[in-house]
Amino acid sequence: MAELEALDKLGDGDIDFSDIPSLANRPLAGSVRNPYYAKALKEQLTIRLDADILDWFKRHAKDGKGYQTDINKALRAYVVAQERRAAKKAG
Repeated sequence: MAELEALDKLGDGDIDFSDIPSLANRPLAGSVRNPYYAKALKEQLTIRLDADILDWFKRHAKDGKGYQTDINKALRAYVVAQERRAAKKAG
């Protein structure tokens, strides 16, 4: 107990760190990049949605989670449908 009290009284400048190996130019322990990692294709943004639309997605998400993913899926389905429609008109 007395040893802990003595350590508590030491200032930062009084602590000897000479026996601790340097972390300079070393990755943190366990920080190996996942070999299956792919660059994130999503971008963060702020978007204004009608309150009733947002509420609908939140109510239909499991436990209120995943509604942003559901909104993304709905937008993707719309884009794909529009692209197919445009391709039919062009072809």
